Amino acid sequence: MVPPAEADNMRLWPVTEVDAQRAFGDAQERWRRALEAHRLAPPDGGFSARLAALAAAAQAEADACRAAERAGFEWPPHRASSSKPPYELQPGSGRRGPSGLWRRFDGAVRELSLAATGTDLLEVARAYEELAKAARALATVVEREDRASGLLPRARRPA
Repeated sequence: MVPPAEADNMRLWPVTEVDAQRAFGDAQERWRRALEAHRLAPPDGGFSARLAALAAAAQAEADACRAAERAGFEWPPHRASSSKPPYELQPGSGRRGPSGLWRRFDGAVRELSLAATGTDLLEVARAYEELAKAARALATVVEREDRASGLLPRARRPA
């Protein structure tokens, strides 16, 4: 039996070969743009927004991998297990946020790098999903800390 959340997700994603390829290509482009934003980023208040965009892109990758698996595809192993995220996301770069959440993020990056060397799309999807959760948690905490420190303006309360 498919859990309700997965059943909803299955209805949202195409299962034809052409649609799966298109969704996968779109997710890959979104992932590339999210990583590029981190590569070119100055150390600024936009860090939490870049983390949130990375989380959304990782989730899109996970969803596209699941759709591609349902359409009968396998993951094409193409990344070295030693690939690294952009500098601002690496340990020792002065990244802001709780060390425990960063350990979770680093573990998710390692798992994704390892999964990407195989051919199991569902394993890659799970790795992207864990990375999305870790990045989303970091984005939330970093944004809160940046607002408290004044790096970002305080959120306005509705009138």
